[in-house]
Amino acid sequence: MDRLLRYPVKSMLGEELPAVEVTERGLAHDRRVALIDRDTGKVASAKHPRLWSRLLTVTAQADNSAVRMTTSDGKELWSTDPGVDEALSEIVGRPVFLTDAPPHEAALDRADPEDVLRDHTRPPVSARTGRIGGGSPEGTFFDFAPVHVMTTSTLARIAALAPNGSAQAERYRPNIVLRTPLTRGFTENDWIDRTLHLGTGLVLRVIARTPRCAIPTLAHGTVPADTAALRVLAEHNRVTPTESMGPQPCAGVYAQVLRPGRIRLGDPVHWA
Repeated sequence: MDRLLRYPVKSMLGEELPAVEVTERGLAHDRRVALIDRDTGKVASAKHPRLWSRLLTVTAQADNSAVRMTTSDGKELWSTDPGVDEALSEIVGRPVFLTDAPPHEAALDRADPEDVLRDHTRPPVSARTGRIGGGSPEGTFFDFAPVHVMTTSTLARIAALAPNGSAQAERYRPNIVLRTPLTRGFTENDWIDRTLHLGTGLVLRVIARTPRCAIPTLAHGTVPADTAALRVLAEHNRVTPTESMGPQPCAGVYAQVLRPGRIRLGDPVHWA
């Protein structure tokens, strides 16, 4: 295991971990809370950049009882602060509230990735609304499944194909980055329905390739915006996330937890 990452607030920047407990609800405290748009009742997500890209200017870190959010100018907010909703509303420019309880039939807006590639000079205006958490336990804020896995070889392949020669894992928001041989990129494409053992206890079942949205193209804190993060996938790894979906730009895979466990950087990984 090369990196472990979690994102305590949905669509905010996250934190890197040396070790973490993983249950059927994903990494401990991952997507623990989210912002809800008071006007629409939808979950705030940078998948609709015109409305929510400012979320990616805030870094979230979790402890046992609360989430600390740090703005780009160093101001700290806590999820337990009485005025946190007002402060977050000012940051994103819309009335929102922070919650750990997803609304019934929770949904979010997602801009069409093809619109992003057609006109990279401005965020798309239109977006489709879709339910979240189709492959996750009830009461979670995951887009689809509770664990997202990528490999170093896929990141290296994206970097090799990108004009600027770089690819940052942070753009793709994985939970687990596995160190793999650099002989082949997009190796995760072949992992569907396979069972992965990590460390001494955690067992994952890979259920889908991860379709990419507008988020990888956006600025992530000090990491600048770059449409190549999506364009490379659209041109070189357009595959079906699942059998029921058409080809889409993909990188990484989604997984469900078959057996909980604690994992650490450097732990061994093997197939069942």
